[in-house]
Amino acid sequence: MPAPQLRARRLGAGALAAAVAALAFAAPADAAALRMMFQGDPYEIDAISAVAKAYEAANPGTTIELIHTPHDSYNEKIGAAVSAGNLPDILELDAPFLSNYVWSGFLQPIDGLIDPKLRADMTPSNVSQGTYPPDGKLYATALIDSTVVLYASKKQLESLNIRIPTSVDDAWTGEEFEKVLETLSTAPGVKWPIDLFRGYGTKTEWIPYAYEPLLVSAGCDLIDRTTWKAGGTLDSDACVKTASMMADWVKKGWVVPQSAGTNQFYAEGRPAALALGGHWVYAEAVKAMGDDLIALPLPKLGDKGASPNGTWIFAISKDASDPEEAGKFLSFMIENPEFRAAYREHSAFPGLNSFAAESPLYAAGGPLAVAFEQAAKTAVPRPPHPAYPAITLAAQTAFTDIFDGADPKEELTKAAQEIDADIDDNDGYPPFGGN
Repeated sequence: MPAPQLRARRLGAGALAAAVAALAFAAPADAAALRMMFQGDPYEIDAISAVAKAYEAANPGTTIELIHTPHDSYNEKIGAAVSAGNLPDILELDAPFLSNYVWSGFLQPIDGLIDPKLRADMTPSNVSQGTYPPDGKLYATALIDSTVVLYASKKQLESLNIRIPTSVDDAWTGEEFEKVLETLSTAPGVKWPIDLFRGYGTKTEWIPYAYEPLLVSAGCDLIDRTTWKAGGTLDSDACVKTASMMADWVKKGWVVPQSAGTNQFYAEGRPAALALGGHWVYAEAVKAMGDDLIALPLPKLGDKGASPNGTWIFAISKDASDPEEAGKFLSFMIENPEFRAAYREHSAFPGLNSFAAESPLYAAGGPLAVAFEQAAKTAVPRPPHPAYPAITLAAQTAFTDIFDGADPKEELTKAAQEIDADIDDNDGYPPFGGN
């Protein structure tokens, strides 16, 4: 069908002047139209929507189009946007995928685009999650970061004469932790000694995020971070031993099964005694448990402690229509008091020093002080490498199969081979290579 014909309408001099003036008011010279893709819980959607409206009100003519995408399908949607050549100006991304996005040419550095005061306020862990190792430049930022701790009932541990760690340096050893699980397995009212949050499934980053620190603490990793080879590391004796130990917990019935959901620690009756859970669990658990809820550091399975970091962070795409305006909006959002209040109310883990000072949960003596201490002392980012999509897929598949009864050595060897094959297929992902 041919395009419809439009008839021009001649304007008189006065009408033309009025039209020009109206256009000038509606679209000032510094106006911009930005598109931002993000994911998040309902409170995050509300907070981001409110701050976008506030920014538009403060910058007449500028529009912020928000593209909310469900968490479980987010990375697929990003891939579709890339294939269509239609990446938004600003995109939220999971921190361990940063290196893949930068290596693929999707992002640009933000050091000169965000407020210098915001940059100086970022915690070292936050800087780490937004930095691309080969060039050392910052490509993403956020208000928050993340960690995982052990949640427990103080009354329950005291009633069983189980030692309660008071700091990261005082964490349970691997041997001590297994004895704790064994003790809890026969404690009154306990159905499962621990919730490893298997209910999150395999469409999230939970398995490589929460379980990798246990491997690192035991003396191994998902991949060697010097040679960037998984073979000999992921399937090493230390990793096989750790995976076998965790599988044994499942086999003994000590771990909440995936089918039971993700709140058995603080559900009515508290069928799970401990929970290896993210900082975000606190907000819901404290409603049910009150002052009985305590947060403990992750156990040291080997000679050192290790904990995860990294969360969803905001970056500016390489082809952004107005990078300076995008950086201005990001700074406005992260520094906005109402935006910060929404995250503070949901026990968000601080990625800015100023936000930590505003968050009594994480201050010295606060209920989650050990979480902030842990991040400072033991945080280990997931492998900052372009092969991370292959690494996470292999790790998730391997641990799921191992927990379901497959042989740990065979599954970890298979996973290592898949990771190394991806790296070889991409010629080592230069400039990473083997350096």
